Amino acid sequence: MFTHEDLAQMQAQSLKMQGWIRQQTFSPQMEKSLRRFSSWEVGELIFKVNQSTLRGRLAADPSLPQGHVEEDGRQRWYSLEEINEIRRRLKINRKSLMPKRPENKRAMRVAIANFKGGAGKSTTALHFAHAAALDGYRVLCVDFDPQATLSHSMGLSDITEEYTVWGIMARDLIRETERMNNATQGAESGAALPQRRLPVSITGMGLHDLRISDFIKPTCWSTIDLVPSCANAAFVEFASAQYRHLNPEWSFFAAMKRYLDSIPSDAYDLVIFDCPPAIGYQSMNAVFAADMLYIPSGPGYWEYDSTTSFIGQLSEALEDLSGFHGTVPAGTLDLPKAFLDVRFLLTRYEPGNELHRAMRSAFQKVFGDRVAEHSIEMTRAVEQSGRFLSSIYEIDYRDMTRETWRRARGSFDQAYEEFRDNILIAWDKLEDEA
Repeated sequence: MFTHEDLAQMQAQSLKMQGWIRQQTFSPQMEKSLRRFSSWEVGELIFKVNQSTLRGRLAADPSLPQGHVEEDGRQRWYSLEEINEIRRRLKINRKSLMPKRPENKRAMRVAIANFKGGAGKSTTALHFAHAAALDGYRVLCVDFDPQATLSHSMGLSDITEEYTVWGIMARDLIRETERMNNATQGAESGAALPQRRLPVSITGMGLHDLRISDFIKPTCWSTIDLVPSCANAAFVEFASAQYRHLNPEWSFFAAMKRYLDSIPSDAYDLVIFDCPPAIGYQSMNAVFAADMLYIPSGPGYWEYDSTTSFIGQLSEALEDLSGFHGTVPAGTLDLPKAFLDVRFLLTRYEPGNELHRAMRSAFQKVFGDRVAEHSIEMTRAVEQSGRFLSSIYEIDYRDMTRETWRRARGSFDQAYEEFRDNILIAWDKLEDEA
């Protein structure tokens, strides 16, 4: 017989192993650090300019970052901060190296969601965030998944639940209840209306006074921040059900949108949500806050079947929650929920696999041009990156054959560039900030 005590003991043993694994994966201080990028990568893969041209321009202006020179003097290596300074200050053929971003628009918000486990949600979120950062964008990632894969891959662990999505939702409940009570007190009515009361177990946690920035943690990528998750955040589904009982009028599904709306519109360019493998309180918060919906799926029949179920159940959930119209504060949410774009992205795709090609054809026949043209291919380098809690962009190409590394990176580059192009089209449809 096994009780909760046995499970707790198993977790304690596993946590010790987690610490050992992080020591092998990250630095001796158990902190993840970002490698430097070679002048070849900076020129051809990041800025997409001739390497000799870039070298010549840097040599002509010694005030520009010159990178770190290897002992043999054959290659220079640049930090992300140096790359971004070069990007800001240098033009090639009179063209800016800065990424495209429409004026007077807030950050685009993209939910990467599918309730099929192993569909590649965290892998896609991690790689798109890193690719966007190398492209010059400022990125905020939000980890809605209690498994915290994205958080761990970003080098963040030992996060308490108060500083996760759960903390944001609980803080929103407190503030929204307070707002409703104040509105009730100010109502022009002769009869005293009842006040909504929350238990001290919620109000006494100090969440009400937490600042917006308290939930946002920096990562080893200087232009990527993260609202992390943790294993304890798994109870948010149970807690949220309790919170709704305490205040049935609380629009729980708008909590994350209200939080993001309070962040300065120019703080980030892109917000990426890594959603849990379920349709629940957390995933619905992500969906309602998102401008775009990206649905990754493996190339097998069962993944196709699960994806079909996912969009059906998501449709029903969105229809049900649209009934909250009138309970949400004016200006915070438009109902029914509408996305600027919806895309399906095949992951772990093998072009030489006949079944994979057949399933890709099935996806295209059903979803048409909603299916991303460029799939994420399954390669040995991709497997290795997952094993070391890193993206292909973080792995040094010298750790394997350059061809193996470049093939994997090429797959993610193509998928990201299509992702970015879709974002730019949707961005123009986004309302201007007042």
